[in-house]
Amino acid sequence: MAALRYAGLDDTDSEDELPPGWEERTTKDGWVYYANHTEEKTQWEHPKTGKRKRVAGDLPYGWEQETDENGQVFFVDHINKRTTYLDPRLAFTVDDNPTKPTTRQRYDGSTTAMEILQGRDFTGKVVVVTGANSGIGFETAKSFALHGAHVILACRNMARASEAVSRILEEWHKAKVEAMTLDLALLRSVQHFAEAFKAKNVPLHVLVCNAATFALPWSLTKDGLETTFQVNHLGHFYLVQLLQDVLCRSAPARVIVVSSESHRFTDINDSLGKLDFSRLSPTKNDYWAMLAYNRSKLCNILFSNELHRRLSPRGVTSNAVHPGNMMYSNIHRS
Repeated sequence: MAALRYAGLDDTDSEDELPPGWEERTTKDGWVYYANHTEEKTQWEHPKTGKRKRVAGDLPYGWEQETDENGQVFFVDHINKRTTYLDPRLAFTVDDNPTKPTTRQRYDGSTTAMEILQGRDFTGKVVVVTGANSGIGFETAKSFALHGAHVILACRNMARASEAVSRILEEWHKAKVEAMTLDLALLRSVQHFAEAFKAKNVPLHVLVCNAATFALPWSLTKDGLETTFQVNHLGHFYLVQLLQDVLCRSAPARVIVVSSESHRFTDINDSLGKLDFSRLSPTKNDYWAMLAYNRSKLCNILFSNELHRRLSPRGVTSNAVHPGNMMYSNIHRS
């Protein structure tokens, strides 16, 4: 109890009562997790008891489970005509058996990029991470570098990219890390990056397409395309096409595309079920920032799936990932 008191977790009478700043939530399939709004992190274990739980039984009569535009589960009480993010079954949770963890439980919102690669040696591997000067991209690049990989931070702002390189070298002066210019809003820059990378005559084992923008006002790039669509999807699409031969020569290799759960809340087809190109790069009158972001993330997944189908026989895999809803990111900077 002394440790709990020191951490400020003993200020409630009930063992199961959450400390201030914590919230209990559930996933779609009934697992309970805990959100710490102060530290902006989530975890599977109860912050006081360390237990993992799941809800038992069906929802009460008149209740229905839904998902909002951010991928967060909420509950509708049709009888009393109200909604809540609190699962009505939380009063009837059961302890999970800790000896039988599922894949879903292996990592949670408090897991760091360093922990993901713990025990792995990436010596001799070459990794490119776009948008790597801050947020998720920086943590990814740092973890790869500190586990022995030669990491290239592909960034638009070289001053910030150089600062990120310095921060990694401060942690391990032998880290093999460098920065290169890549502006996904300019296709010529994408081409120049690919040419400069190929001139190094090095393999490419991992390409992490991480860079993205969010909630921008409508604007067109110098290539004449809506900015969110080009930065989040088309620029990466072009980059992979230009580096495809290097990836195949470096097999086994992989492409990781950072998408989002919000891809579920949009469509890019017209009423006849055919691809509507006007939805990909909309005019100012048809533009809504959140919808543009969602569509770009849907494009990420469709691209990743098709890339995997085409290149996996040649030893190059592709996966799209949802990074999580409670992770710190600099994506809102604009």
